[in-house]
This record gives sequence, structure tokens and C-alpha cells, in this order.
Amino acid sequence: MSQYIASFVLVVADYDEAIRYYTQALGFELREDSPRGDGKRWVLVAPRGATTAILLAKAADEAQGACIGKQTGGRVGFFLHTDDFDRDFAAMTARGVRFAEAPRHEAYGTVAVFEDLYGNRWDLLQPKP
Repeated sequence: MSQYIASFVLVVADYDEAIRYYTQALGFELREDSPRGDGKRWVLVAPRGATTAILLAKAADEAQGACIGKQTGGRVGFFLHTDDFDRDFAAMTARGVRFAEAPRHEAYGTVAVFEDLYGNRWDLLQPKP
């Protein structure tokens, strides 16, 4: 039996602003945007060529809204791997992505923390071979 993570949910405030951010600032592709009734949509974005996608889910109530940007308790919760850190860091910076630190070289690779439009923390990481 083979298993893999197909997608995971990221709670957002607005579908369209989240789509714009993930496709324009991060350069992800929009894989699906299908209406589900009652204003809900099935919205999947992912880095080009990636197997796992992010399901952008609009907060449906106050409790969900309170979790926007805090889904991992302030920790880095998402890890965007790249094969060319300098290229992607420069492109993302030019498109307005907010990096919380300068790039650093660690034993495991080159990394910098950035925050998405809601404040969720991500690593941009080029692992060492």
C-alpha cells in the first residue's frame, strides 16, 4: 500500500486574496477553484510540479477566523524546498514576500524564514545534497 499527503488545509480570510498571494507572490499554480455552494469553494494551490497541494479554506466562523496566521502557534510550520535558493529568494523578495531574517547557512542547507500574507511562518530552504 502506498500513501502520501495529497493536501492540507490553510485557513484564510478571503479566497481571492489568498489565491493572488500564493500564485503571484510565491509563484504557486492554481490547481483548482470549484464552487461548493453556500459561498464555499474548493481551492487548491501548489508549487509547480509538487505532489502535495494546499487547500485554501475560508474561515467559516469566529473560531476559525481567530486561527488565521496562527495555525502553528507562531512556529515555522511550512517548509518550501528549492533547488536554487538565491533565485527564489530574489524573486520572492521582488514580489513583496516579507522575510523575517536574512538568509543563513546551516549544516542542513541555506534557509530564511518568511511570513505569508496572514503571518504564518515558512522556511524557504535549499537542503544540502
